[in-house]
Amino acid sequence: MIDETFHLTPLDVRRFEFGRSMRGYDPARVEEFRSQAADELERLTRINQELESKSKGFTEQLRAFRERDKALNDALISAQQLRAEIREQAEREAQLILREARAEAERLQETMKSELRDLRDELQNLERARRSYLAQLRVLVERQLAEIQASETATPRPSSNGDGDDQGPSRTVAAPTPSWLDSLMKE
Repeated sequence: MIDETFHLTPLDVRRFEFGRSMRGYDPARVEEFRSQAADELERLTRINQELESKSKGFTEQLRAFRERDKALNDALISAQQLRAEIREQAEREAQLILREARAEAERLQETMKSELRDLRDELQNLERARRSYLAQLRVLVERQLAEIQASETATPRPSSNGDGDDQGPSRTVAAPTPSWLDSLMKE
């Protein structure tokens, strides 16, 4: 069993004094062993220090790697969250644009329907005005024709014998009606 409080250094081995006895160990061989043991302890101590230094370096690297790993994981999670947020925002914006476009299309459709109704009403009003105008024109033309016919029948005709006293029946000759007037009257 090794006592954790007991630490032996190469200097301790070199300075340790063995007691002398009569039939003891050969002092030269003991000194040689002490020297070899001290050298071995020095070598092991150097190796141990190097290993501890490497261990500290590896521990520090491991800590740095763990920090980087944590930072990368955090960055990855943040990127995933950001991607999800951007996707959600893009979907919301797309839905908003779509709703606005639909509302604009409906507004334009209603405007066009209203304009179409207005144009139909105006066309009907124009058609009524046209019919009214043609009816008034027909009445005017018929009145003018009646006046022309009345003036023709009321006016004495000069006689064919030249004395103006022709007692024969007066003949009324209808004036020819222009073709444009006939077409107006048919409507």
